[in-house]
Amino acid sequence: MPDYRRAWHPGGTYFFTVNLLQRQGNDLLVRHVDLLREAVRSVRQRHPFIIHGWVVLPDHLHCIIELPANDADFATRWRLIKMEFSKALPKTERRSQIRVARGERGIWQRRYWEHLIRNEADFCAHMDYVHINPLRHGLVRCVGDWPYSTFHRLVEQGVYPTNWAGGGEDVLEYED
Repeated sequence: MPDYRRAWHPGGTYFFTVNLLQRQGNDLLVRHVDLLREAVRSVRQRHPFIIHGWVVLPDHLHCIIELPANDADFATRWRLIKMEFSKALPKTERRSQIRVARGERGIWQRRYWEHLIRNEADFCAHMDYVHINPLRHGLVRCVGDWPYSTFHRLVEQGVYPTNWAGGGEDVLEYED
């Protein structure tokens, strides 16, 4: 088994990609975005963190969060967010015998991608990546058209202009 190494940094700011188990043609996250929002809100009450950027796509999400100064436990937060979201859904997914034996739902990939943000340039690059994702996946022609994103809040705060990544850019398609 690979030795997955996590960057545990108290008070760190992290970029995450979290995927559904079945990604192809799955729109579960946007179909149930209110349940996901509630799971995040609930976990934040018990295990605080700051959301800098977040985008929910049909089959995965990206976010940048900052942990409290004395806390590096992002793993508990993701375990709880995934668990609360999953428990709120009816059990309609196909589950392997292994998942059934472990009492797991067949909704999320077991792991996620995390990256410790190193500096301001890294932060800005990952914020742009989070917010341009719906455009790159061909879900919208303008970033501002995607409703499941912190982009709108950041426009109100003056961080991004309203027409940022308005669709005129040469954006390459890619797979996350």
